[in-house]
Amino acid sequence: MATSASLLLLLPLLSQPWLGAGADTQAVVCAGTACYSAHWGKLSAAEAQLLCSKDGGNLATVRTEEEARHIQRALAQLLQPGAPWTGKFWIGLQRERGKCLDPRLPLKGFSWVGGGEDTLYSNWYKEARHTCISKRCVSLMLDPSVSSLSSHLPKWSEGPCGSLGAPVNNIEGFVCKFSFKGMCRPLALGGPGQVNYTTPFQATSSSLEAVPFASVANVACRDEIRQHFFLCKEKATDVFDWGISGPLCASAEYGCSFGNGGCQQECLEGEGGSFRCGCRPGFRLLDDLVTCISRDPCSSSPCRGVATCVPESLWKNYTCQCPEGYQLNATQQDCVDVDECQASPCEQECVNTPGSFHCQCWVGYEPSSPGGQACQDVDECTSPEGGLCEGYCLNTQGSFRCTCLPGMELAPDGVSCITGPTFLGPSAETPQEQNTGDRERSLRPSTTTSSPTGGPEGTSKVASTGWRLFLESNASITPTSPQSLATTGSPGIWMEYSSHHPTATTGHEESTDRDLIAQQKNDNPDWQKLLLFYILGTVAAILLLLALALGLLVYRKRRAKREEKEKKPQSAADSYSWVPERAESRAMENQYSPTPGTDC
Repeated sequence: MATSASLLLLLPLLSQPWLGAGADTQAVVCAGTACYSAHWGKLSAAEAQLLCSKDGGNLATVRTEEEARHIQRALAQLLQPGAPWTGKFWIGLQRERGKCLDPRLPLKGFSWVGGGEDTLYSNWYKEARHTCISKRCVSLMLDPSVSSLSSHLPKWSEGPCGSLGAPVNNIEGFVCKFSFKGMCRPLALGGPGQVNYTTPFQATSSSLEAVPFASVANVACRDEIRQHFFLCKEKATDVFDWGISGPLCASAEYGCSFGNGGCQQECLEGEGGSFRCGCRPGFRLLDDLVTCISRDPCSSSPCRGVATCVPESLWKNYTCQCPEGYQLNATQQDCVDVDECQASPCEQECVNTPGSFHCQCWVGYEPSSPGGQACQDVDECTSPEGGLCEGYCLNTQGSFRCTCLPGMELAPDGVSCITGPTFLGPSAETPQEQNTGDRERSLRPSTTTSSPTGGPEGTSKVASTGWRLFLESNASITPTSPQSLATTGSPGIWMEYSSHHPTATTGHEESTDRDLIAQQKNDNPDWQKLLLFYILGTVAAILLLLALALGLLVYRKRRAKREEKEKKPQSAADSYSWVPERAESRAMENQYSPTPGTDC
């Protein structure tokens, strides 16, 4: 219903010429595969878009400078020579309500009415307003300070879009764009006559440089009463012509003297005023007997983009070829980039580029060779004196750590060392250290006491009673301040600065570990005493454990015997005892015998 009402309001505009400074109501310029028509009319942006879409188009896009020049030519045809360059003409660039300005983009958040991607070309008169509560539309502004329109491309001006029946001030017209699949060449006349073209969007012109597909040509020769009508048709893929042969309106009276007989290149006269068209060497005559094209099939540049055209044998056909890093697309006439990173050519990270690629290394790594695909660890601990760490610097795969000396702890900056409280056992790790998930090497004090003792000069000293050594398989230790190391001793705790990727341990790192232990032995005079103390303590602990184990074993055996004796079953005879046996000789004696040992 809204569309029907809009058309009813526009009927007066469609039935009579639009108001304007020029006699013509529209001007048309066709190039490539599009036509641009400029119109007079004090309309809102919505009304102008409705008129353009009625004939199958949209308000014009201005995506490139070339397209801007085509529209500039259409506006120059519409305006009368010498007329002031004032007023504005709608184009199809709009920003809907609720969508805010984006100053980072060339189109500032605006988009084309006909759709499509954002474009890089822009020609703003001034910065657009930062408003999101109303719809905004763009028009081409004719600058009155410029004497000639042809020498200055119109600027883009944004503002209110107007409403139905209420146009915006200074809006004098609009520009439409109509796209086509192809174009025909203008018809050439071999004698006096007139050609008028009627385009599919109802525009008429007699001076088109390219005629859009499906246009009708009306040819009226001076010496003929009837008129001829021809249709621009598609003869083959990307080939459009009128389907006629020979020059139109040819006249024996004029021969080749009138417009070169309508021939594109050569006009060859015969007897009796007859003539025919011919072509220069390297060209051939088409079926219309007027137009010449190169015998080289690549002369029309059929391949697009970075593709190059290569003619086949006998110059009858061609093929498109792509440079290294590209391949033909589905049309076989253009090239697309090949993503070499799909084959994983790099050791760490691959970055695809148009036609090529390059490798990058993670943080803490560097290329093994210029332009190479492999990466190697960067030893951050080889910085100059006083560089990274105040104490020790521990190189790791892709990173490094700073450590402090006994009686000191790492400052919050992760580099400096400050005096801190001593403690027993390993130091607490920071959340960053706990999340690394790597086995790391450190030197942590296991039994350290700090007691101020008066030295010869009244200075305080720190007495150490023991150290525990923790080793990481993928790190090396480098002192970054030799002077401080000579006075303070062995390293303590550390903090990791950046993430790293562990790899296999190298022989250099193992050597560094041995150098560190040797350095500790040389710097600590009580090393041998501490070592003997630990050995004796360990032996005593082992002997104590063995004694406890032996005692437990004896106890368990005795208890097992006692439990076995208690659980043994008893018989009924266990409560009786056997009478001692007497000797058989005594058993045979008669107890009544008066004389023992005799029967009587």
